[in-house]
Amino acid sequence: MKTTDIFDLRMNRSAPDLWPMLEALYGAHPDYGSFCEDLIEEMRKAWKARPSDLKELDLKRDLEPDWFQRPDMVGYVFYIDRFAGDLAGVLDKLDYLESLGVTYVHLMPCLKPRRGDSDGGYSVMDYRQVNPAYGSMSDLSRLAKALRARGMSLCVDMVLNHTAKEHEWARKAAKGDPAYQEYYLMFDDETLPKQYEQTLVEIFPDNAPGSFTHYPNLNKWVWTTFNEHQWDLNWANPQVFLDIAKIMLFLANKGVDVLRLDAVAFMWKRLGTRCQSEPEVHKILRALRAVTRVSAASVLHLEEAIVGPAEMLTYFGRGEHDGREGNLAYHNNLMVQYWSALATRDTRLMTHVLKTHFPEHLTNATYATYIRCHDDIGWAITDEDAAAIGVTGHGHRGFLSDFYEGSFPGTFARGALFQFNEETGDKRISGAFASLAGLEQAKEAGDTEGIEAAVNRMLLGNALIASFGGVPLIYMGDEIAMTNDYRYMSVPEHAHDSRWLHRPHMDWDMALAADPESPEGRVLAGTRYIFQRRKLVPAIHGRHPTRVIEAPNPAVFAFMRLAPTGTLLCLFNFTEEWQDVPVDWMRMRGVENFHDQLSDGPVSSENGTFTLPPYGRVWLV
Repeated sequence: MKTTDIFDLRMNRSAPDLWPMLEALYGAHPDYGSFCEDLIEEMRKAWKARPSDLKELDLKRDLEPDWFQRPDMVGYVFYIDRFAGDLAGVLDKLDYLESLGVTYVHLMPCLKPRRGDSDGGYSVMDYRQVNPAYGSMSDLSRLAKALRARGMSLCVDMVLNHTAKEHEWARKAAKGDPAYQEYYLMFDDETLPKQYEQTLVEIFPDNAPGSFTHYPNLNKWVWTTFNEHQWDLNWANPQVFLDIAKIMLFLANKGVDVLRLDAVAFMWKRLGTRCQSEPEVHKILRALRAVTRVSAASVLHLEEAIVGPAEMLTYFGRGEHDGREGNLAYHNNLMVQYWSALATRDTRLMTHVLKTHFPEHLTNATYATYIRCHDDIGWAITDEDAAAIGVTGHGHRGFLSDFYEGSFPGTFARGALFQFNEETGDKRISGAFASLAGLEQAKEAGDTEGIEAAVNRMLLGNALIASFGGVPLIYMGDEIAMTNDYRYMSVPEHAHDSRWLHRPHMDWDMALAADPESPEGRVLAGTRYIFQRRKLVPAIHGRHPTRVIEAPNPAVFAFMRLAPTGTLLCLFNFTEEWQDVPVDWMRMRGVENFHDQLSDGPVSSENGTFTLPPYGRVWLV
């Protein structure tokens, strides 16, 4: 079969996901006809230019569409400079990643950013170049090929909501080019910006208040949701869709396997709304996925939207978009509920939220599960969910902020305030996994029991994300229990942003030669072991339903993985005390031989009771 025939077959397959979406978005635009012709031409050109080994990978993944849901998927996330200096340095660290069992590598923003403050690299001035400090696009393509040779996939950030004001499109707009001014949301006076502001939510109220910036030299107000230097794109302009699609296919042809689509919730603006997660956003994302499914079929879309449960699920596709939008999305609520249950020693809220708001099964998609990431923690707990267990949302969010900032009496955590919203009273928190879990404080105090508890809190979290369903992601340094890095305060461009507290430089001496008896060595060995075991447990496959259930003991979080080969019952003790679970209750949920797939050994019971040790975790067949 000729390659042109394959392109046509894939175009026919994806036509229902492409043309109806584009018609709804842009059908009334005067350039719609030429836009469609240009899009087909660009997709065909990208397909023809696609390297033969990537076309072979497209075919392989077409035949194995569950490849990213399998238990052997384990992710690792890092800033290139802080992990290995540059892209060439990353090549030298692949043996280490392989030793962790990693099969998915997310390079934190690596495309060319503006100089100075770039919002951690998310203020991009050129999507077709790599940050010169890291290397070149050829270096990125070389790394992608080396990863593929080891069975690893490459994930790269693609910011969709905005560009840097230094981007070529923005510079042309600033010079008065009307065609490029249509790429952005620009206003001649404050009338509309003030009307929009009435319903918008400020993202960075401390550092970048407001959602618009006035430029006297342009005599324009420009929509800047996140920062003054990040200009929001006008997705109502079909030319923006076309140019972004071209860039996505360009990156795909360089060997990128996963496009992490950043800030997608904000892409469409509608007066009188929050301008988040509007229906048109999902039409755009479904159409963009169709574009890559035609010309680069092996590429996945990870849609970054840190929002409430109902809203987050729409990024997998709900209703008419079900199974036709994002392949991956972050399970922010699992992360939030892990920290909540640790602080309260009570899993009732965790159980309620994950059982009530999340389906047991996703269509053609799965979660990216994590305990910590590069960003802050916002306590995404609604007043309604808090009320369901008898507490107030405002009070519980305030408690968690104080607990993890380190000011609550008796807390084990060390964190820092990131943002404070005076209007709502809500706070957001920064901090490394190990510091929030208690290791920093316990080591300073020489508290042996506290160190033991902190190690087990971390391993509890890793066992949770490894088994819940999805692709577990380890953030660089968490596997060796790196604590807060306070040196960020001496770096002028970082000092205002406490998130750099948990963005340290990798401690390679510790990673390569950790004392096995040290807390860092124990976390490293335990993390490796958890992911080794994960790969050997078929029930953990992402397509198998995850059923959250109420445990008879509120200190214990429980869920079942409903695989055809048998149910896997996963139990997690969120306290520093021994906790009992009735054996009869476990048998009623499918446990027969009491073999723990995590430790790969039998578990015993006494007097009809199974007892979990402090922060204990088991995966029972």
